[in-house]
Parts: sequence; structure tokens; C-alpha cells
Amino acid sequence: MLTDMQAAGARLTYQPSPREPDCFPQRTRAFPHERKWRQPEPRAGLAPEDITISRWTSAQTAVRSEEATTPPDRYFFSVALKTTRLKLTRGSQTIFDGVMPAGTLYVGAPSKPLCAQFHAPCDFLHFHVSVNCLPSPQSGTEPLTSEGLNDLVVLRDPFAEQLAKALTEHGHLADQEFARCIARTLAMHVARRELPRAKVNALPKWRLRRVEEYVRTHFDRCICLSDLADVAGLSRMHFAAQFRAATGYRPREYLLHQRIEHAKSLLANSETSLAEVALAVGFCTQAHFSTVFKRITGDTPARWRCASRNALASSRPAGVMPTDLRESCETRNSLPM
Repeated sequence: MLTDMQAAGARLTYQPSPREPDCFPQRTRAFPHERKWRQPEPRAGLAPEDITISRWTSAQTAVRSEEATTPPDRYFFSVALKTTRLKLTRGSQTIFDGVMPAGTLYVGAPSKPLCAQFHAPCDFLHFHVSVNCLPSPQSGTEPLTSEGLNDLVVLRDPFAEQLAKALTEHGHLADQEFARCIARTLAMHVARRELPRAKVNALPKWRLRRVEEYVRTHFDRCICLSDLADVAGLSRMHFAAQFRAATGYRPREYLLHQRIEHAKSLLANSETSLAEVALAVGFCTQAHFSTVFKRITGDTPARWRCASRNALASSRPAGVMPTDLRESCETRNSLPM
């Protein structure tokens, strides 16, 4: 089971509201939302397509289990649109258990059952691809087999993430040909991807817990790779490889994300100035803190603070919003960011 530090990773990216506005009817979408996991609703009056795209979104924080079996004539591709926490199993075999970063690609072969246990809100784009849509392997490469692709988990695949982003940004334009082009490109990417020759073992959970605890209690100080490797009891090279296999992050990326996550807590729950927040989470200057914060969250610390408080105020019953909230945000927005 994951620690609180790992679970925090499930909140590193934007989380949609529990009820996404349904501004477009299902039949006009390039891809519909699934009512049941991995089971897109067929389009009325249309024959099954060789590529079907659907989206699975859940805002539940309680543990939720789902099961599905890939049809015998299909591959199943899944791209995580946000960081989440889940466990994938087949019978007694554990395929994945931990924090799955945004951009992670999963591939399942035909006729394979899979059970997913979700431990945090999630958002996935699903591609149900006919076996005939996968291109033939290039000359000189090993032939493509379903077993070779089955249960392929690629943490933070940048190309798959960009394809999914392009599709979700235009998903309500009802451009079926655009969606199919994206799906075919992803299928080609999967088919021609060089599979790892040697599997890197993930960092054992007891070592990972020690590293997480060290980061949690020292993230406001200078932490280098040697420090974390010593805590884990491994060489720097072995630690870095096993840590990335376990979390999907390089050690430095993970440290920055944890610092920003703690900064979010300070920004949302205190009146601490931006300069003080920067120092409290281990940055030497407010400028560096703001740069990293915007790169990870997509917004400046000041704007993120206002948006967070506005969201909190809007969730309260009418008349409960603090009277000074708007004035506070306007004041902050007038300051350098």
C-alpha cells in the first residue's frame, strides 16, 4: 500500500469537477464518455468501427474496482490524462501497483481480462483498436506478437501524452477523421516501439518509503542524488533507475513535485507571502520558485492561490463566502508574480 507521500502525487495535475458539463450530446462527440469502464456505448445505427475512442473519468476518492476483458479482435490502449493511483491485476498476478503519472501508456492484448482498483480520482483516454490496424513490423525488427505487447506499461510516454492532449483539446469538434488519425498514429507508435531488452526492477517499497520519509522531512534543504541513494542503500546509478521504475519520475523531478505540492498547501491554507513560501519549500529565490511552479501547474503561484480560494468559496452555500476574498485576490494579482 502506498504512503501519504506517494498518494500526494495523485494530486499533481488538474482534477476535473465531479460532474463535467455535458455541453455536447454523445452522438456529436469525437469520443464519448464511458458509463462503465472500458465499455464505450455503441453509436446508434452504426456498424462497429475498427477504432473506437472513449474516455473514462472518475472523481471518486473512495477505492473503486472495475473489471473488463479485451475483445478477441482488439487491442486496448490507455493513456492517463492526469496522475492517479491504482492497482492493475489479473488473477493473482499484479501488473502495476502505485502512482501512475499523467502520460502513462498501457497496452492490453486481445482476450485478456484485467482488474483495476482505483484509489484516487482519474481521467483516461481509451483506444479500442482492431488487430488489423496495427502496422506490420519494419524489416530487420522482431515480429509483433500479442504477448509481446500485453501488459506493456510505459510510464510518462511523452509522444502518447501529446497525442492524447491533441485529441482531448479538440474532442468536442466532432471531427471523426481527426480522431481516427490520432488513434492510427498511436497504434503505429505502439507497434514500432522498441521494447525494453532488460527489465529494470522497481525500487522495493521499504526502500521507497525510506526515501519518501527523508524527502518529506528534508525537502526545505538542499537534497542531492547521493543523499537519496544513501538513504535507499544503493549506488546512485542503481537507485536512479529503480526509483524511476517505481514512480515514473527522475529523483530530481520527484523532489520538485513534492516541493510544489507542499507549496500548494501553504498557498491555499495560509497568508504566507510568496517569498516565504519559496524559502519554506527549499527554493533560494521567489523567481525560481515561480518558474518551477508555473512549469508544473501551468499557473503562477499568486493566480493559483486565487483560483484555489475562489473554487473553495464557490463550493460553499450561498452567503458563506468570506467578504474579503475578492479584495484579497485583486490585491495579490496586482503584485509581481
